[in-house]
Parts: sequence; structure tokens; C-alpha cells
Amino acid sequence: MGRLEGKVALISGGARGQGEAEVRLFAAEGAKVVFGDVLHDLGEAVAADVGPDVHYMPLDVTDEGAWQKAVDETINRYGPPNVLVNNAGVLIFGVSMVDTTLDEYMRVININQVGVFLGMKYTVPAMIEAGNGGSIVNISSTNGLAGYGGTVAYTASKFAVRGMTKNAALELGKYGIRANSIHPGGVDTPMTSQDSLGDAITEEEKAAVYAMLPLGRAAQPVEIARLALYLASDESSYSTGAEFIADGGMLAGAVNPEV
Repeated sequence: MGRLEGKVALISGGARGQGEAEVRLFAAEGAKVVFGDVLHDLGEAVAADVGPDVHYMPLDVTDEGAWQKAVDETINRYGPPNVLVNNAGVLIFGVSMVDTTLDEYMRVININQVGVFLGMKYTVPAMIEAGNGGSIVNISSTNGLAGYGGTVAYTASKFAVRGMTKNAALELGKYGIRANSIHPGGVDTPMTSQDSLGDAITEEEKAAVYAMLPLGRAAQPVEIARLALYLASDESSYSTGAEFIADGGMLAGAVNPEV
């Protein structure tokens, strides 16, 4: 039996990067998975490649109606979800606070913060009604634990995800529903390279940044997906309201290359 045998998972932002890794790993471990994204061609390709127990549907995480439709589709196809992974996110990097426009700021907040709120708001009632408990896994960031210059909107949104997760744990524990946040750092995904940096940084420069981490390299998306798998599974049955860090030692401090 897989570690998620008998579970039904709903995952946002599952068409690529960490979300795609979660979709593939969860399915391999026995879960039935519905995942959404706004990257429709990529999402449909992932679903077709993984197999019959995985279903893709369009999901704009800022749209209440889209979330309700995603939950309804999950129930109709596989049964009520008992795992929710709020994975969708965007990043603006290298822009100072005073140079960040309100539109840019609110785009990040609406996707990263409001999207997580709506995911919980519309999925939790189905979990409660099913009466089988559940696990909510919210993807925050090391930016949800410490600031980093040039990421004001992203940092604000990821601190909010951390706080909402704790609030969810307090409210939902009586139903047997757990909520935890994951705080990745130094992960090589399209969001952290193509989307946020564009042509502003070369592969060599990016490698040099990762080399400053204690582990000396970037994480691969599946390494974060494995942590999400643990939190989605019954192996983490006594963990709720907690932060789980996977950052290659980023938050431990600064490496001295001479030591």
C-alpha cells in the first residue's frame, strides 16, 4: 500500500514545479488527485501522463467560484477531499518597496494569500461534512519566517500564509483536521527562475547563489513534495499548526567559505 492509499487530494498550482512534483508523488503513493492551475496545456499534459486517478481542471485561486467548482468536481469524481495542498504562488523579486506598484503588490497578495484563504474556506466544509479529519498543507516560504530585500509583497504574503495556517489549526483541530505550513528556500523551479528573474540572472550567477547555502546546491521540487507527502499522510498525525522548513540550511546563518 502507498502512503496515501485511500486519500483524495486537491492541489492548486499543480501544472509545473513543486505542484507537479506533488501531483506525481501523491498519485504514486496511492492518492486520487484533482489539481488545478491556470497553465492549461501543461496541466492537461501532466494529468494525461500520470494516469486515470489524476484529474486536471482550470483553477484561478483568486476566484471563489473556481474553488467551489474544484471542490465539487473532486467530490463528484473521487469523493470528499481529505488532503488540501495550497501550492499556487507567484514571486516578484528584486524590486524595492518604493518601486513596487500597488497593482504588483496586490497581484502577489491575491494569489499567494487570498488564494490560500479561499482554498481553505471552500475545502474545509467538505472535510468537516465527511467526518474523516484531513490535512491542510500550505506552501509558505523562508520568506514567511524572515524578510529578504526586494520581496516586500512576497514576504508579506508568505508571513500571512504562516499565520493563517496556525489559525486554521486552532479552529479545525476539534474536527480532526490538521494544518501545517512548509517553508522552502533555494528551490529551483520556474517560479524562482523564469517568472521572477527573467533574463536578469545567468545560470552561473544562480548557481553561485545556491552555492552559498550550507548544502551548496538548489533543492529539486520533489524534495519539497516529499515533505508535503509526509504532512498529507497519517505519519504526521500529531503535527498541526507547525512550520516545516526545507531550505538547505538557508536560515541557519551565513557560510564562511574559509572555514
